[in-house]
Amino acid sequence: MSNTNIKKVRTSDLELKDRLVSIQRVTKVTKGGRTFSFSAIVVVGNENGIVGYGLGKAGEVTSAIAKGVEDAKKNLVKIPVLNGTIPHKQEARYSGSHVMIRPAAPGTGIIAGGAMRAVLESVGIKNVLAKSKGSSNPHNLVKATVAALLELRDARSVSQVRGVSLDKVFNG
Repeated sequence: MSNTNIKKVRTSDLELKDRLVSIQRVTKVTKGGRTFSFSAIVVVGNENGIVGYGLGKAGEVTSAIAKGVEDAKKNLVKIPVLNGTIPHKQEARYSGSHVMIRPAAPGTGIIAGGAMRAVLESVGIKNVLAKSKGSSNPHNLVKATVAALLELRDARSVSQVRGVSLDKVFNG
């Protein structure tokens, strides 16, 4: 997995929407009894090619979500979106989660489950076919989906890397 095309994005002048993917109640057992806290994974995006995810932990649900949103805003990346779908098929894995995303025709919608759907909607992808295999752990699914999206390359970046014109990329 090469992360050479990761483009960090500034949060100023962006309309970011946050989506709560998962919230977990965590218990710490001490000699005085049980201590409860919360862990939240949040995805933020502008629905126009920019997305980020974050993890927040706190004693209260609202604080955990707020911390997750702040963490997600620090990790924003740019994803190529072409006409509401992705440029090409891509697979990625993170830990035990394996994801596969494929471009789809207009009108198909987002065919994906829970955690993957939140990431794809935040990016602004309207038509895509997605499948997850292996672990359904929301943390790993979000990270695998973002890894797959980061490996996507649009025609312009391919032409720059190869040092040829755009029509050469399509016509070989």
